[in-house]
Amino acid sequence: MLSRTPQILSMVFGLAIVVACFGGCRRSDSPRAASIEITHVPAADPGGPEKMDFIEGRVTGAAPGQQIVLYARSGVWWVQPFNNQVLTKIQSDSTWKNTTHLGTEYAAMLVGAGYDPPARLQNLPQVGGPVYAVAVSQGKPGQAIVSKTIHFSGYDWNVRSAGSDRGGANRSYDPNNAWTDAKGFLHLRMEQRKGEWYCAEINLNRSLGYGMYRFVVEDVSHMAPTAVLGMFTFDENSVEESRNELDVELSHWGDQERENTQYVVQPFYVPANVYRFNAPPGTLTHSFRWEPAKAEFKTARAGAGANVNEKVFTSGIPKSISQTVHIDLYDFHYSKNAVHQPAEVVIEKFEYLP
Repeated sequence: MLSRTPQILSMVFGLAIVVACFGGCRRSDSPRAASIEITHVPAADPGGPEKMDFIEGRVTGAAPGQQIVLYARSGVWWVQPFNNQVLTKIQSDSTWKNTTHLGTEYAAMLVGAGYDPPARLQNLPQVGGPVYAVAVSQGKPGQAIVSKTIHFSGYDWNVRSAGSDRGGANRSYDPNNAWTDAKGFLHLRMEQRKGEWYCAEINLNRSLGYGMYRFVVEDVSHMAPTAVLGMFTFDENSVEESRNELDVELSHWGDQERENTQYVVQPFYVPANVYRFNAPPGTLTHSFRWEPAKAEFKTARAGAGANVNEKVFTSGIPKSISQTVHIDLYDFHYSKNAVHQPAEVVIEKFEYLP
């Protein structure tokens, strides 16, 4: 027994060295020692949701499987570049690069595998848990990027130039796809060029609040089943999933047998928040009167024509905060076995009555 004591002590001592070394190596390689920096900062521009640029940087000490999550601040923090494209890959030389909508500030976070970033945040998360490093930079000072505006129905509208994931896929938006003709009517066009879809959207440059919103739309029965014309209020600065949104949407959503018109009080996945019906061909007036506890939607023949359909919602009505009106023509990516085709629509008039 005594003859084995030195051997046992030697084994225990050796094991302790191995454990200590393992513990020391683990501490030195800990992801908590990682850091991240932004090496190319886009311009500071409060109109971020409509404009994009490149952002890039470098990480130090990242572990396998970790990736980058980007945010841009425009009122609140928005995940970048799109809601369905929220992770940026770290390259073999430890650099990263992606596009981002413009904002007044930019943030890059090193996160662990499986991290699911919120689409909108009031405040960025602190380091801890699945977040291993955070870098924040003020937007680069310089001349603001001037976006295209058009004058329609007595209002000034911003024309979207940034891409969007609306419809289930990242789509480009071309400012040249929105214009007014000699009569003052608004034209929106959606088309495919070299395999890429280019859509069109305008949004009012100020908030109107409660009241009547009315859109006179020429016949859209020629639109392909995948084309969507949306006329809606939208709160760019909201962190709520519903975005404080009311919608009139004209589309078959990829299925020619499906109704072609719907009224929505977001979120759309609540069955009681959606009302669908078939609107007839011809020029129609779509409207909604938005009140604090009620939203009354209506579709009628243009002019003094008879009502086609109407629906009153009294649940989940958004408060008037800073919503602006948007008119958007885009392609519905989730359509199954449907033919995606170009489209052009004409909106003769927009009217707001308090």
